[in-house]
Amino acid sequence: MTAVPLSDDIALRIGLAARILPEIGVARLLRVLDSALGLPPTADTLERLRLRDLRQGADGALADLEPERLKDALAILRGEVGDTQPPPLPEPYVEGELPGSIRVACASDSGEQLDGHFGAARRFLVYQVSTAEIRLIEVREIDDGRAEDDRNSYRAGLIADCQLLYVASIGGPAAAKVVKVDVHPIRLGAGGEIREHLRALQDVLAGHAPPWLAKVMRQGVAPAGGAA
Repeated sequence: MTAVPLSDDIALRIGLAARILPEIGVARLLRVLDSALGLPPTADTLERLRLRDLRQGADGALADLEPERLKDALAILRGEVGDTQPPPLPEPYVEGELPGSIRVACASDSGEQLDGHFGAARRFLVYQVSTAEIRLIEVREIDDGRAEDDRNSYRAGLIADCQLLYVASIGGPAAAKVVKVDVHPIRLGAGGEIREHLRALQDVLAGHAPPWLAKVMRQGVAPAGGAA
């Protein structure tokens, strides 16, 4: 395939989408986009891209891939996963400083927004949450190049010291990997400000927590610093 002129934004989208579809790669993904939309892809044409277009493009080159990964790639290609704000700075935290607290990982792509798809989020913001305080203790950047054969297990490992995962979107197989490391995934499709969701969690912690959450609270937390 001859070189395709791409804007910096579109080239970044395609590169990020290819990262979560490593068996496809950039060149093959461009062939799929050519089949579905024509080249060069633009912001306008990518906005019209649908899941079926990815599955059917280039004679079904992506048809056998897991639906959740295709959805994550689609979100990136359509520009729904952005990085308009840098992550916030973590706050000092000493283990045991917030008695009765739990640790919550939040999938994020921009600032302190809950806008991350599990398979495509660029970072996990990790908070220590008690009834009295919400403290951001770590920003864990994600490098899928270290995932070897299983991206979902790699990402789950990054948050294995947490008790809850807040995420905008997560597929069934990915959720199973998260549960396997004893983290409870909570999908909040509307997204929004992370701290708003955590304040709602504080209300639950202060009241009558459901049995699964009460059990988490009794178990306590592991030391900060996720798997790398």
